[in-house]
Amino acid sequence: MTNLDTSSVSSPLPNDLRAQFLSATERNRLPIVDQLATLGQPGYEVLMDFLREYQASEQVFTKYGAVNAVAAKAYQALFSAQTDQTQAFLSQQFPTGIVPLKSDRSIDYLPLQQFLAQQDFLEADKLTSQKLCELAGGDAIQRKWVYFTEVNAFPVTDLRTINALWLAHSEGKFGYSVQRELWLSVGKNWEKLWAKINWKDGINWTRYPGQFVWTIEAPKGHLPLSNQLRGVRVIEGLLSHPAWES
Repeated sequence: MTNLDTSSVSSPLPNDLRAQFLSATERNRLPIVDQLATLGQPGYEVLMDFLREYQASEQVFTKYGAVNAVAAKAYQALFSAQTDQTQAFLSQQFPTGIVPLKSDRSIDYLPLQQFLAQQDFLEADKLTSQKLCELAGGDAIQRKWVYFTEVNAFPVTDLRTINALWLAHSEGKFGYSVQRELWLSVGKNWEKLWAKINWKDGINWTRYPGQFVWTIEAPKGHLPLSNQLRGVRVIEGLLSHPAWES
């Protein structure tokens, strides 16, 4: 009996997967990104070609200025690959990441992009809090937290940039817009929201940092955090901000 190698039968060839990827709908493309990434360099080439075309096209941003979900996932797959080829490609084509780092207050969001691309969600969360203080101004930077009265003055552009970064590097699981959708889905009931995003278990608040989940396996809307010990006014301001009105 001949011992057949079935690897070519059980796994699609790169050209087959390329065709599947290019012909699929956006929703169906997302899982194919993972399959391409497991192929190594042949799969990375498909993703790099896709991102070249994406970059050359007239990029259409989705709700709240979020980038295309497939492009974000392809970028994250190439970033995580950490090969010489993928690093050179990203450095040349996307030196500041897949999300345009727009700010109306001249705030540098590149460090936040880097932490999120590295999937270092704990440091990204800390830096997000710092960036909110920068948006609020010098007094907030000194005290290291923001007043709820300062939140409404945050520029739409900046909140959308922060949100788009979290969305892009979490496969759409994290971000203020995600938390807002969950908050609205429970009728703006804070206790139900805390339970849904695992910020509270019964009467007990989730303890920082050890009881929070700092990986992509965290519940939807788990990150970024907001300090509830001072009340709900800050997060209410963030989730009710004009940035999410259109």
